[in-house]
This record gives sequence, structure tokens and C-alpha cells, in this order.
Amino acid sequence: MGKLLEIKSLKSWFGESQALFDINLQIEKGEIVALLGRNGMGKSTTINSICGMVHKYEGNINFNNVSIIGMPSYRIAQLGIGLVPEGRRAFSNLTVLENLVATAVDGEWSLSEIYNLFPRLEERKFQLASSLSGGEQQMLVIGRALMTNPKLLILDEATEGLSPTVRLEIWKVIEFLKTKNISILIVDKSLKQLLDLADKFYIVEKGKTVWEGFSQNLTSKIAQKYLGV
Repeated sequence: MGKLLEIKSLKSWFGESQALFDINLQIEKGEIVALLGRNGMGKSTTINSICGMVHKYEGNINFNNVSIIGMPSYRIAQLGIGLVPEGRRAFSNLTVLENLVATAVDGEWSLSEIYNLFPRLEERKFQLASSLSGGEQQMLVIGRALMTNPKLLILDEATEGLSPTVRLEIWKVIEFLKTKNISILIVDKSLKQLLDLADKFYIVEKGKTVWEGFSQNLTSKIAQKYLGV
């Protein structure tokens, strides 16, 4: 083990509006960490800050012992952070195959590995991404992120808006990824699945980290207070 990502006292702004006030979070190598909170509380802004996609930010974000505050997004990606963004965002005018190889980096995750994970992508490899169903596009974006062979995979609402069958398929893939010792930061509303899957939980409210702990400590009282579930 050992620290892979460490965030301390992170503040972020959108234009003149401050969105994050005090985010603290830590991910060990090989760990799955869930970032929870109600809508609009700062989860996606935290992810955007890690990936260098905010207007202004300050504090400390260290990835693999490198400070990435102020670094351009492409450099952060090159260091080994793979993002599966909210709302899918496949390259719609490229084929499935072109999407997968566009940002690929040599490593454990190859085309054959992705096709084993998502057989439908192999069946549709010459189709344009825009012709895929929503679930297939989500598989494609997860595959594309894995093809960068990341040290940290970030999943931002990866199961949102999908059919129950496809959601189940995505959760099974995430369970499989856990066996591959990939570090994962996951934002999702499916608390039931996350309690079985994640090693550690962080809850944000109004741009601050307000709770952190393990699944056995995340009581229904805490969930009701911060998540309203």
C-alpha cells in the first residue's frame, strides 16, 4: 500500500463563485474510495479539481508524490489518472475502436482485455460511438479510460441513467476491477452497492469534507443526515 492521492484543504472556484471550501481526501494504492454527498455539494467539482478542469483552485493535491495543482489536464492524465466523466462523453464521430485506441497507453489493459470485459464493444468495434445505446456508450468510456492504463480510475456517476440490467453489468465490472488492484475513486448514488464494494467513504456537504470512515461506520443515521437516503 502507500498513498496514491492526497487532497488537503482544497478550495475551488467557478468564475467568481467559490464551490469548494475545505476538501480533504486520501486514497491508498489498490483502494476503492467512494465520494458521497447530495447533488450540488461539490463531488464533481472535487473530481474536476483533481483533473485540472477548474477555473481557479488552491490547497494541496498530491498524486503519486507529485503536486498536480496548476498542472494542465493532459499532463495529469499522463501521470496516470483515468476519468470516466459524468454524462458519458464518448467521441461520437469516431468508431468504437478509434475511441479505444485514441488515448491508449501500453500496459496491462489492451484491446483484447477490454473486449473480454465488454464483449459488446468488440461486436460493435466498427460502429460510430453515436450509434451506440447509452449503456454501450458507458462501457466504451470505461474501456477508453482503462486503455490509458491508469494508476487511478475515477468514475463520476458511471451508472446514472442506465437500465437496471446495464447498471448491474457495470457494477460487476467494478467488482472485477477491484480484484485487479486498481485504485478507484467513485461517485455514485447507489449506496447499497458501494457499501459492499468501497474500502473507505468520504461525504461532502457545501464544499467541505464532513465525514470519513469505513462502511461499518457509515450508519443509517449518518446516511440520513448527509445523504437523505
